[in-house]
Amino acid sequence: MINMTIAEIADIVGGTLADITPEQAAATRVTGTVEFDSRAVGPGGLFLALPGARSDGHDFAAAAVEKGAVAVLAARSVGVPAIVVEPGVAGDRNSGVLEHDTDGSGAAVLAALARLAGAVAAKLVADGLTIVGVTGSSGKTSTKDLLAAVLTPLGEVIAPPGSFNNELGHPWTVLRATESTDYLVLEMSARHRGNIAALAAIAPPSIAVVLNVGTAHLGEFGSREAIAETKGELPQAVPSSGAVILNIDDTAVAAMAAKTAARVVRVSREPGARDVDVWADAVTLDELARPRFTLHAGDSQVDVALAVHGDHYVSNALCAAAVALECGATLQQVADALGSAGPASRHRMQVVTRPDGVTIINDAYNANPDSMRAGLKALAWMAREGRGGRRSWAVLGEMAELGDDAISEHDNIGRLAVRLDVSRLIVIGTGRAMSAMHHGAVMEGSWGSEASMVADADAALAVLRSELRAGDVVLVKGSNAAGLGALADLLIADAGDPTA
Repeated sequence: MINMTIAEIADIVGGTLADITPEQAAATRVTGTVEFDSRAVGPGGLFLALPGARSDGHDFAAAAVEKGAVAVLAARSVGVPAIVVEPGVAGDRNSGVLEHDTDGSGAAVLAALARLAGAVAAKLVADGLTIVGVTGSSGKTSTKDLLAAVLTPLGEVIAPPGSFNNELGHPWTVLRATESTDYLVLEMSARHRGNIAALAAIAPPSIAVVLNVGTAHLGEFGSREAIAETKGELPQAVPSSGAVILNIDDTAVAAMAAKTAARVVRVSREPGARDVDVWADAVTLDELARPRFTLHAGDSQVDVALAVHGDHYVSNALCAAAVALECGATLQQVADALGSAGPASRHRMQVVTRPDGVTIINDAYNANPDSMRAGLKALAWMAREGRGGRRSWAVLGEMAELGDDAISEHDNIGRLAVRLDVSRLIVIGTGRAMSAMHHGAVMEGSWGSEASMVADADAALAVLRSELRAGDVVLVKGSNAAGLGALADLLIADAGDPTA
């Protein structure tokens, strides 16, 4: 974060001082990072006291100060220097990301955090910072990582680790930026209409990227049209002096050109697409499903060999390339950066081949119908294009937040696994949605042990440990709530240190 005094921060967030005098607050500066985990606090930091599932951050305020925090942003006095924002003043009780915020204290702190991040972002933009925002139903985190890779040759980049894309992670990421930051990449997610507009208001982007409109969070929004309206809040937030990058292969995204006053940059993997600015052709995949293609922009072109896995990465890479070109990169710089950008976020299409020859595709962080289809296609390709005799295993957990479409969507995924000739499907969980996935596979023609249901990840691990053999390819994927990341990690560790 930029260097600020406690008094300045209190003024920005509308808080009162506790256990620190006005003179001390005016003389004491926050020179470190802003943290909501007391274990991550360092010298000069600011600690956020937020309610959690097992504990209340207010109870760790003293420990944070002992570790070096100069103050705490809190909803009540905590016995150490604090900026206090009271519930009902700085926020409400419906922040959307703090399930255990029973008294509104967390919402108050989040609202104060947003105010602080907004003030910092405004100052940095005035000093030359470029803010890039990315949204989409799937691929946000992967594209965010590619954006960081292609912008790094141009200057200092701050991007969120993992999926820090909500009312907490978004302002937290903004506050990682300093006076030396040239590019701030922000991933924006939504659970309700207005969420993306609110995030964009904190740190208005001068460049926006919209990847796709799918069915993630369909249970929350009710329709794909409502999802499109919400994703469209990002291009609407870009000023006329900025640029909006649209993946026009998705018709709902292409229609967003009418929603923005900014210049529209259209990307496509269809060479004949109308009015396209950045496009790909000659797309192929290697034996590990890493895309190769020719990248075109205007009259120039360059060959690109991605280091990430899955055909769906082509569109993500095109969007990242378009942003870099907007920021002054050459096509060759873009190609070089994309070629060296491997998976940067854990549990997202990480491909590891164990010493015993088993390949694990760890895509366990999250899942929706679009990303599940992409993962299954990558699995089928790797098994088919690799050495002879490779078996493919799809180890799948539930796709959350699909509402009334949950049964049909899980049924469709079970059927797709059979159509792609996946050797073995292990469905984890015994609820209605997972029963539908298993039933779909059986009805599509997966008999005997080809498709099986197990109660939990431990049961799936037991099957895999007893039956995997050299050359097999295993996809582990499910929504974050399914908790399959630990299963994937155990599979990778089973045969010693992995080799890529």
